[in-house]
Amino acid sequence: MLDFVVVNDDPAEQPLPELRASDADRERAVLTLGRAAGDGRLDVEELEERLQLAYAARTHSELARLLADVGGAIEGDLAQARAPAPTSRARVGPAGVDGTSWIVSIMGGNQRTGRWRVAERCNVVNFMGGAELDLHDVELSDHVTVVNVYTLMGGFEIRVPDGVDVQISKFAFMGGHEVKLGSEQPPPGAPLIRIRLWTMMGGGEVRRGRKRRDQRSDRALEG
Repeated sequence: MLDFVVVNDDPAEQPLPELRASDADRERAVLTLGRAAGDGRLDVEELEERLQLAYAARTHSELARLLADVGGAIEGDLAQARAPAPTSRARVGPAGVDGTSWIVSIMGGNQRTGRWRVAERCNVVNFMGGAELDLHDVELSDHVTVVNVYTLMGGFEIRVPDGVDVQISKFAFMGGHEVKLGSEQPPPGAPLIRIRLWTMMGGGEVRRGRKRRDQRSDRALEG
């Protein structure tokens, strides 16, 4: 007696592939993990391991497994509704040109203002020091730029221009961040800057708009 195996080749009855995770999904998962660590649900080693897995995740189910024991679902959309904003002076420059990829401040400080080119991925390290970065006139190396800011017992200030989409993810232990981006909507097709903040025993701020000069200091210099 012969046994026959029936193979179903009908695509309509095949299982659907898993839903792919977007960059925004990964950023939301990172926020959830950071808050879980702040609540004491994850230690530093577990947090570091899960952050690496979150940024490498390709599907929603991979992210869901990372969050299942610390709060469940990926948190809501990071972006806020914004009104139209003027075009930014920050622009995407020609491809194939190197930009600044490392800014390291150890027991000292760094200040970057005016016209400068930033690499597609830029790492800012502050150890018992600080960095002040003004991105208003910066030349970007790609339409999407990632700025990783690692701060230990230090501080930083980052100024971002109007007309650029900015996404923030942050984690602080015995420290804090202040983020004030306003409510303006970047124009369609605007460059995207992802700023990822990891801080221990320190702090910093990300603000939209140029830093105002102290008029009293100006008068003192004129005098």
